[in-house]
Amino acid sequence: MIVVKEKPLDEILSFLLPYNHILVVGCDGCTQPPRGLREAMTYAMLIEMGAKLKGKTNIKCRATTIAKQCDNHICSTTLISQLEGVDAILSLACGIGVQTLVEVFPEIPVYPAQNTVFIGSQEREGGILHEKCKACGECLLGETGGICPITNCPKGILNGPCGGCVGGKCEVPFEIRDETGKIVKTVAKDCAWYLIYQRLKKLNRLDLFRKYRPPRNRAISSSPRLLEVV
Repeated sequence: MIVVKEKPLDEILSFLLPYNHILVVGCDGCTQPPRGLREAMTYAMLIEMGAKLKGKTNIKCRATTIAKQCDNHICSTTLISQLEGVDAILSLACGIGVQTLVEVFPEIPVYPAQNTVFIGSQEREGGILHEKCKACGECLLGETGGICPITNCPKGILNGPCGGCVGGKCEVPFEIRDETGKIVKTVAKDCAWYLIYQRLKKLNRLDLFRKYRPPRNRAISSSPRLLEVV
């Protein structure tokens, strides 16, 4: 189970006000509370109303949902026909869903409407699983082009690359392990902030790259955590 908490509407509007045509995408997967079509329609209405209050009257939102946003194939086949004229996507999924949409539709800016606060475990069979989200509770994907520096940078750096970035590569390689924990292969990995820079440059949003980000509030995600479901 993945538990999310909605971002403040003002923060969402700060992402979306530069755009005119927004697709709000729900997720019918494992996100709790539910973030499906009904919630997507509600967000679309709130964004249009909030934008009008801020003096922008030409913003238009459409709502849709898909079975699960963490599946590249489902995202591409379900949404491709709905993207004509879309300037930006607002995802109601967890941080993994946001990043999946970025991978599938790299030409369109994707922004998170949720903060991912808790991730349970589920067994999967075969293949390599890629960690995408640490459920930090303070999602930065809207400022980093949909690439998470907390997960993808071994040091969790929030303000640009460290001195260990050489030629766009991280000084810490990927270590692929088997089920016993033994390292079976090491692979060079791209520096997270190099990828973020390239992504923001493509979106013409290098102003976000230069933005200062204060230290994380680690009290939100300190371990071990107990979560009360009400």
